[in-house]
Amino acid sequence: VAGVLTEIRANEGDTVPVGAVIGVVGDAGAAPAPAPAAAPTPAPEPAPAPAPAAAAPAPAPAPAQAPAPAPAPAPAAKGPAPAPTIGGAPVLSPVVRRLIAENNLDAASIKGTGPGGRITREDVLAVIDSQAGKSAAPAAAAPAPAAAPAAAPAPAAKPAPAKKEAGAVSEDGREKRIKLSKIRKLTGEHMVMSKSVSPHTFSVVEVDYANVDRARNKVKDEFKKAEGFSLTYLPFISRAVVDAITEFPHMNASVDGNELVVHNYVDLGIAVDLDYQGLLVPVVRDAETKRLRALAREISDLGTRAKNRKLTPDEIQGGTFTLSNNGSAGSVLTMAVINQPQVAIISTDAIVRKPVVVNTPDGGESIAIHPVGNLAMSWDHRAFDGAYAANFLAKIKSILETRDWIAEL
Repeated sequence: VAGVLTEIRANEGDTVPVGAVIGVVGDAGAAPAPAPAAAPTPAPEPAPAPAPAAAAPAPAPAPAQAPAPAPAPAPAAKGPAPAPTIGGAPVLSPVVRRLIAENNLDAASIKGTGPGGRITREDVLAVIDSQAGKSAAPAAAAPAPAAAPAAAPAPAAKPAPAKKEAGAVSEDGREKRIKLSKIRKLTGEHMVMSKSVSPHTFSVVEVDYANVDRARNKVKDEFKKAEGFSLTYLPFISRAVVDAITEFPHMNASVDGNELVVHNYVDLGIAVDLDYQGLLVPVVRDAETKRLRALAREISDLGTRAKNRKLTPDEIQGGTFTLSNNGSAGSVLTMAVINQPQVAIISTDAIVRKPVVVNTPDGGESIAIHPVGNLAMSWDHRAFDGAYAANFLAKIKSILETRDWIAEL
């Protein structure tokens, strides 16, 4: 684009919406509509001058403005390009317009020094600073309005706090500005987009992990010695989710326009916290082909490398279903945001020991203390309905509570 950059509306490093105006380019050689530009010029401060009543009080300014009505069109076209106008009014940037309004100034009375005669921020500030000196020349009535703006520079400085650099502390020490990290900004943008795209709905099921615990307790020492890490509940939950998806395939899908794209493979994402600085979701590829011990190995490896920022881009892209593991922090019920373009996400909340009713061998019931926790699922109502979601969770619960996990270990 040929021309002169006449205005910058965004600072370096700013994040702006798509389509937003970040600058204005003007044609330095063109003379846009000289006649309309000349019309507003006589009107402002010498407005009383052309009028019969003002001819006497302002003889000096009047001659300067008097030739303008007739000869103005011709000289204006040959001289510097007149200030751009809209409907006869000068075109002003938002900053300039605000300064003029806050200080009760008349835009037509300000001489612009910018390209094409445009009024700049510096032009307005110069008028404010020199108001006392200039007010004596026109008439005695002019100083009255000038006195009010004299105390107004304070409002003009208000925008400054908004531009404080990251790490800046307020004067009273009660606030501190922290610049969002790149990963924090990207995560936030992705979550906002997800909430605006998917009609989030929420379902939860309570799981008795006594059956899982029996297997864990039996092999945990041997497992840690052989694998080098502890066997947690997460691999069991992951295995149950993957198996349940084979019966409820629409859980492992994405919405594309008017179509539901069902994936015949399960790339299972596991959300990993990065020491409160953001999160990553590494992906276990083809999780449906892996048994419990293999899943445990891969989940542990991806989690460790995620925390050490050692993942490759391919390892955090393309998941089809996600698990968010908040249970270690003691959460009871987590409503996670769907990881787009997926249609569901499950949060594994804290597993605690609670009294539960259990069946006895003689057909009766008794109270026992078992490890119990919630599996909470946020899901996209465009993809399926509540009955489908509820039965999917019920299937996961059944697998966890009844499967012979020792056989897989």
